[in-house]
Amino acid sequence: MQVNEIEAIIEAVLFASGESVSFKDISIAAGVDIDKAVSTARNLAKKYKAEKRGITIIEVGDSFQMCTNIEYFKNIKNIYETPRKKQLTPSILETLAIIAYKQPVTRAMIEEIRGVNSDRAVNKLVEYNLVSEKGRLSAPGKPILFGTTDEFLKYFGFTNIEGLPTVGEIAENDVIGEIEKMERNNHS
Repeated sequence: MQVNEIEAIIEAVLFASGESVSFKDISIAAGVDIDKAVSTARNLAKKYKAEKRGITIIEVGDSFQMCTNIEYFKNIKNIYETPRKKQLTPSILETLAIIAYKQPVTRAMIEEIRGVNSDRAVNKLVEYNLVSEKGRLSAPGKPILFGTTDEFLKYFGFTNIEGLPTVGEIAENDVIGEIEKMERNNHS
């Protein structure tokens, strides 16, 4: 099978799905091994990016998804109702960060770290599909364990959870940002 035909099959599968499609399912649809399917999809994504296409292919965990290229969102937003933006307040972001870095984690564990009740924040994150149940802890009461979702990865632009910055990188970026802000203020 020619590469162009494999690319066409991958495009058709991703377009028809509208959701992320696993590497395995793409390889089955294209009739090639997983490595060939993944490398072809990655090359196709690079082509879309190089050609500044209106659509893009993103990698989310062990899957790919076809999406609108964010550069052209401003061109289409006037003809479609703008989706309601997720309201990520500081308390919700704090809770999300705890879940992302400590997952799987229970509400009690989150509250122990935050020092306040986190029911509302966790419920909002579940509603926004940024976190979901990942099982139950083998402890009295069998509390629910929470972890991030593929929607979390897409929303924040990560391929996988390992792509999260380390705490050291975050602190370094904060320091660099403060230095740059001070330099701008001194030159004003």
